[in-house]
Amino acid sequence: MTYSFQKTKPILLIVAMVVGFLINCEKVMAAETRTLTVAGGCFWCVEADFEKVPGVIEAVSGFTGGTVANPTYKQVVRGGTGHYEAVQITYDPSQVTERQLLHMFFRSIDPTDAGGQFCDRGESYRTAIFAADPSQQQAAETAKRNAQRDLGRKIVTPVLSVDTFYPADAYHQDYYKSSTVILTRFGPRQKSEAYKRYRAACGRDDRVRQLWGNDAPFIGG
Repeated sequence: MTYSFQKTKPILLIVAMVVGFLINCEKVMAAETRTLTVAGGCFWCVEADFEKVPGVIEAVSGFTGGTVANPTYKQVVRGGTGHYEAVQITYDPSQVTERQLLHMFFRSIDPTDAGGQFCDRGESYRTAIFAADPSQQQAAETAKRNAQRDLGRKIVTPVLSVDTFYPADAYHQDYYKSSTVILTRFGPRQKSEAYKRYRAACGRDDRVRQLWGNDAPFIGG
């Protein structure tokens, strides 16, 4: 028994070291990722835009800023819950900074419109930034001032305190790239095709181009 233990002891030590290394890696990765929650009208579009940014790990569509717990999509778009369609962006700050993401956000929306975005009207389509802490609040306010200076028009997008974020159901996640076929007014279409048709018909890129010109980062997204 002693001989067997002595032979397996180095193996057990190696296994323990590997497990410890993996745990530490997970902790480091968790510590290095950050989140930014924004509302920019249709969450399909915001998700599609920001998942193209190098350094963004994931963008999740959902709802925040309202008074109803675990709201459904139908409840939110019908109005009365106070929620915004929002996107929670998880990113690696060593690859893309909070300042860069905020800069891109303002130039991917119409921040002069308080009643919704593009063809989508109503409270759920308003724009906002939901700051998680005083540092993010300050960064968002600075980005807002810079955007207003560059645009030369009053920006109405508020910077609010972070609230509970409720992910939307699976139907709405990754809508812009899904190959799932759904029935639309144009007949059966993949979600990705339906998304492109919706985005074009809603005039999002046309309006953003009109406002921001070459500074718009996601035209045609």
